[in-house]
Amino acid sequence: MFEKILIANRGEIAVRIIRACREMGIKTVAVYSEADRDSLHTLLADEAICIGPAPSTQSYLNMERILAATVAMKAQAIHPGFGFLSENARFAELCEKCGITFIGPSAEIINKMGNKSEARKTMIEAGVPVVPGGKEPVHTVEEALAMAKEIGFPVMIKASSGGGGKGMRVSYGPEDFEANFQNAQMESIKGFSDDTMYLERYVEKPRHIEFQIMADKYGNVVHLGERDCSIQRRHQKVLEESPSVAISDELRKEMGETAVRAAKAVGYENAGTIEFLLDKHKNFYFMEMNTRIQVEHPVTEFVSGLDLIKEQIRVAAGEHLSVSQEDIHIQGHAIECRINAENPAKNFMPCPGRISNVHFPGGNGVRVDSHIYVDYKVPANYDSMLMKLIVHGKDRQEAIAKMRSALGELVIEGIETNLDFQYEILSNEVFEDGHEVATDFIPTYFPDYCK
Repeated sequence: MFEKILIANRGEIAVRIIRACREMGIKTVAVYSEADRDSLHTLLADEAICIGPAPSTQSYLNMERILAATVAMKAQAIHPGFGFLSENARFAELCEKCGITFIGPSAEIINKMGNKSEARKTMIEAGVPVVPGGKEPVHTVEEALAMAKEIGFPVMIKASSGGGGKGMRVSYGPEDFEANFQNAQMESIKGFSDDTMYLERYVEKPRHIEFQIMADKYGNVVHLGERDCSIQRRHQKVLEESPSVAISDELRKEMGETAVRAAKAVGYENAGTIEFLLDKHKNFYFMEMNTRIQVEHPVTEFVSGLDLIKEQIRVAAGEHLSVSQEDIHIQGHAIECRINAENPAKNFMPCPGRISNVHFPGGNGVRVDSHIYVDYKVPANYDSMLMKLIVHGKDRQEAIAKMRSALGELVIEGIETNLDFQYEILSNEVFEDGHEVATDFIPTYFPDYCK
């Protein structure tokens, strides 16, 4: 087992990893930018080292500085968390060259599954159902339009290297295609330095269902059930839950086995997520694979009883999976709300600033993953997420009631947040029923927030 791990991330996920390492008796090194000097992860880690100015490109995305810090602090492994360098194949490759364990899949697998068009091709070869679309990536409007006409409108335009909803547009016909393609491509170039795009048929009113998988170095792969991530805005998740009310036991078994088959097809190792679109006829299609731990992993931890961060570390250290598929039994229902520093009434405008007062809710089955505290200054340089509030109940009805109670108890003063908006979602009749929820839930039932 590792003696010391460097955490190449910030915020709540860095705190989450530090806590897992502490329980395992592993020392931790926090890296931080000048803007994060007083962030909680720097205070909780055994050691902390500044890696540059506030801009991510000069700090959390600077591979050389992170690797130099790892060597200087004598850490044997790096946990990348999510975002930043977590799905960067070059970084994983550099770690390997430096003799540092990257807690995640190999560079080869990240390349194969991180590139959406390549992943799509791999899944087709493995017999995994995919949304009808182009077989090859495209770079120009002309070749993309020809492909779109062949696929049939509406089509989804996606950046091959995209993520977090960036580089994605829906086109309903030739008349709006050029503008949508160019906007998505510009977003991809800006966010991922890649102009490679791909097209697939747009599945209308789908549910976003993802399966958590875990794999070791010995070919063992398990899935830990699904998460329903259909509550989202602009392709970014807002609220997640497990299990999904849209999935029968038979369909869960089929989708889970497909997710495992997909992971085995690429020789996957460590934690990953197979994301599917589920249409109204209960047909499911592979969408993409996230080759990292997910923001929403706590809901899976609640219903499966498995600590995913600890399992990631054990697998990376060469241990076998601690569970088999027969050991996995989904218990109860879990919901996660992402609490962000943003104003929903102003087009979800980010609202950085100083937090004057905080009170976290508690009680049986209530979990808070956060890095904020009284007088903490939320920087304007990074993602606006302040915390994740997660609850676990015996069933969905109890989980919803518990989340409403927890949101009612949560206090964050000094800045604007989306707390009240999350409460509105939990109180919506369609959400409460659950069966008619789709990825267009927010624009359909909360149009005032989507102007």
